[in-house]
Amino acid sequence: MTKQAVGAGAEQVRALALAYPQTVEEFPWGHTAVKVGGKAFLFMGGEGDTLTLSMKLPASHGAALLLPFASPTGYGLGKSGWVTASFPKDAALPISLLAEWLEESYRAVAPKKLSALVEPGGPKGMSSATGAKGPGRKGMAEGAGMGRGGRRLRRRSRRAQPRRSSTA
Repeated sequence: MTKQAVGAGAEQVRALALAYPQTVEEFPWGHTAVKVGGKAFLFMGGEGDTLTLSMKLPASHGAALLLPFASPTGYGLGKSGWVTASFPKDAALPISLLAEWLEESYRAVAPKKLSALVEPGGPKGMSSATGAKGPGRKGMAEGAGMGRGGRRLRRRSRRAQPRRSSTA
């Protein structure tokens, strides 16, 4: 990622991602990748005056794609819940929303032992650093991803249904 494409907001997102346990920064294809356990949970890139951030959002990708700056990630990754957010270089980023996405993406790829070390809301001090007042879906369409009574919808497990006898 070239320095000219990186704004202050991008540096803040990078710092938030690197605050998670056992994360490393690598530079494949000329972009920044933040990884845990050898798996990427954030890709950052810059082309000209545009910053792109790609994260794996298995639970909230549908709601995220309703936002005007979000689109499915290319190379077939969008089918797996990856979302790319594109911003002009000097734009103010929705840091609290991106912090929520980072947490979801980290938890999606991190080993369970590492994920268990992270309290809801991200690494210690993340809520105060982002200005967030705790868990929430700021920036999402109202009610996106919510079921009745404000409870988050969960995917049903794919347990085998009891087979019906063909003899009647």
